Amino acid sequence: MVDAVMTDTDIPVNDVRPETSRLHKTRWAVFPITVLALLLVANQVFLLRIAGFQLPSTGFYYALIGMFFSVLFLTYPMRRADEFRVPLYDWAFSAVSLCSGIYFASIAGDIINRGWDFTAPTVPTLLALALFVLILEGLRRTGGTVLFLICLAFAAFPTFADYMPGILWGSQYTPRETLSAFVMGSGAIVGVPVQVVSELVIGYLLFGAALTVTGGGKFFMDFASALLGRARGGPAKVSIISSGLFGSLSGSVVSNVISTGAFTIPTMKRCGYPPHYAGAVEACASTGGSIMPPVMGAAGFIMASFLNVPYATVVSAAILPAVLFYAALLLQVDSYAARNGLSGLPEEELPKLGPTLRAGWSHLVGVLLLVTLILFAHMERSAPFFSAGFMMAVYVLRNPRGTWDMLTETLIETGRSSAYLYGILAGIGLIVGSLSITGVGSAVSRELVFAAGDNLYLLLVFGALTSFVLGMGMTASACYIFLAIILGPALTQQGLDIVASHLFILYWGMLSYITPPVALAAVVAAGIAGSGNLRTGVKAMRLGSVLFILPFAFVLNPALILRGEPLEVIQSIGTAGIAIWLIACAFEGYLHFIGRIPAVVRVIVGAAGLSLLIPEAHTDLFGLALFVGVIAYALLRRMRRRAEV
Repeated sequence: MVDAVMTDTDIPVNDVRPETSRLHKTRWAVFPITVLALLLVANQVFLLRIAGFQLPSTGFYYALIGMFFSVLFLTYPMRRADEFRVPLYDWAFSAVSLCSGIYFASIAGDIINRGWDFTAPTVPTLLALALFVLILEGLRRTGGTVLFLICLAFAAFPTFADYMPGILWGSQYTPRETLSAFVMGSGAIVGVPVQVVSELVIGYLLFGAALTVTGGGKFFMDFASALLGRARGGPAKVSIISSGLFGSLSGSVVSNVISTGAFTIPTMKRCGYPPHYAGAVEACASTGGSIMPPVMGAAGFIMASFLNVPYATVVSAAILPAVLFYAALLLQVDSYAARNGLSGLPEEELPKLGPTLRAGWSHLVGVLLLVTLILFAHMERSAPFFSAGFMMAVYVLRNPRGTWDMLTETLIETGRSSAYLYGILAGIGLIVGSLSITGVGSAVSRELVFAAGDNLYLLLVFGALTSFVLGMGMTASACYIFLAIILGPALTQQGLDIVASHLFILYWGMLSYITPPVALAAVVAAGIAGSGNLRTGVKAMRLGSVLFILPFAFVLNPALILRGEPLEVIQSIGTAGIAIWLIACAFEGYLHFIGRIPAVVRVIVGAAGLSLLIPEAHTDLFGLALFVGVIAYALLRRMRRRAEV
């Protein structure tokens, strides 16, 4: 693959590394640092106490920040001109990051016991300044200029908060006090985002790297092709299933578009899908991977930490909306294929299911092991290590000569992807810390509730628009963290389910992937498809329109996230399934078992679907009445045609 401008958990993975590449030149340093970091993580997660050594939690976070920022400066260039070279200043940045992290890890006890989060001696303050500057530079390299400027503004905010008007007024700090609070306090750089990555996410990054290096991406592509490739519109269905499976495990969007789209988009075009439609399908399918369990990217783990619930709770809540979204995509591409007479791939071009399963069964077992350990054994922290170890062990037994290459590639990819996340989330910690120490976060939440009055729907619209706008300039994780602080309490104060409220924020924060003017996933897909960015983005927005509706549906009806009485959940699943089918058919102008439908009928079918999604008994009855009316109309029309024949 190639590197691109990444957002959130879009961890770039390079399959080919020429000898001139930056990573090839630094891998001799990246590999041992990553090995040391993973040993430290394993020591903490499994409580191994290797040689009697066990760091306190804050010391553990500082050590990992130092190690992975060291990797960051060796693998992510300051400017494009440095993509194939490693300047001396990057080696210096790497060394200072490593030394600073280790130093703060060694004095973690003093920081807490002596109150250095408020004011610290000269030496820790100077090193804190160095680490603060390096974190901002690492954020700029990984998160881009827009996110860098946003975090920089929040970092400076506590120094003039006392001069701000209205709800932006907050407690003011001197620059030195602000620096101490950010670097040596427990709520900023080593706050919730970094804590979640350190305690939970690194294991899943190792799992994703092991899955990729051992051939999981190819397996899921072949598996989807063997299952659906011959069906009408088969290539589009293969794109949806393979991108959904791979994206749900990697948590990546743009990388998913690049990897799976390189195959699926040309195949869709060859089978009759227009270039912009093919690109839009891949963009939507890859975007859905970030909301599909079991991994869901870093945001899912951060959500569990914010809510103080097991990650399994987030997974169980997120599964049905994600399935409904993918069902809507499959129904739309099937209806498009039926309406336009598009067929599947020739039999001779498709992989056989039996040989595919025999070659890649270890990946399926690895995924099932991961899900089982998360949902039933509640082993969120250790599950990815066991699953990754299983897949790597099977690979070694099958290909012992490739053991060293597989191991080094897996660990280097884990180090690079971890460095990317630390670069993003340590910077986002500045936002969290700024809102926390000034008290502005809670004030904004109160004002949102006041502005909306008692109108719950108005508050949801405010939240949706805010999430969407922020999602254009922030990563999905950054947007979620920011809004979880200021919007989450406002939603729950209105009596909404807390898990549904936070999922609502997450969904709207990631919609910018497929919505112009940003539409990053659609832009990357358009580049592969050879279509216009805007046209592909508009089509992706239409294909993914269910993502705009679902958050309102499940936040108003928590039964759609499996939270409620069993009968209520079953009823909600049934009506939501029918609703998604009707909405998809309305968009494509084709109703299964009936055929093409005129514009007026499309509007009625769409209204029926929307009515069934609204969690009210009378709207369900209205939707069912419209649906029955459409079916009756279609049957009468068919009977007339038969009579004419």
